[in-house]
Amino acid sequence: MNLTIREASLGDAKIIIDFQIKMAWETEKLNLDRAVVEKGVISVFNDPNKGTYFVAEGEGKIVASLLITFEWSDWRNSTVWWIQSVFVIEESRGKGVFKKMYQFLSDKVKRIPSLAGLRLYVDKTNTSAQGVYSKLGMNGDHYQLYEWLK
Repeated sequence: MNLTIREASLGDAKIIIDFQIKMAWETEKLNLDRAVVEKGVISVFNDPNKGTYFVAEGEGKIVASLLITFEWSDWRNSTVWWIQSVFVIEESRGKGVFKKMYQFLSDKVKRIPSLAGLRLYVDKTNTSAQGVYSKLGMNGDHYQLYEWLK
């Protein structure tokens, strides 16, 4: 599949919103409130400090999206990019779409001195995604995620 990876624009918001709603249902059986997701996605476009969306286009349409958020690392005196909200449409899965997106992002991180690396979190039961991330050279050896959400 011939893919183009690019930073998303506000015109891509509708498809990103759709992707987020589908992802929540597929991964956690959560029915998200569309109005809340819409405000959340638009908020990223309106405030670049919140993050940056990237999309993959292939065969004349957007086939995947992800969100990058930022973590300041005082240990490294640089920023770590967090990969979040990854969604690849069903018919494009298993075709290297995420791999190409990951390579695009890791190449950017390598070129920009103020960036330290990439991180992501994955549901413990999502062994398929864990396999993909491992094949790309990522590992889950160092940290375990704990959270409290309202």
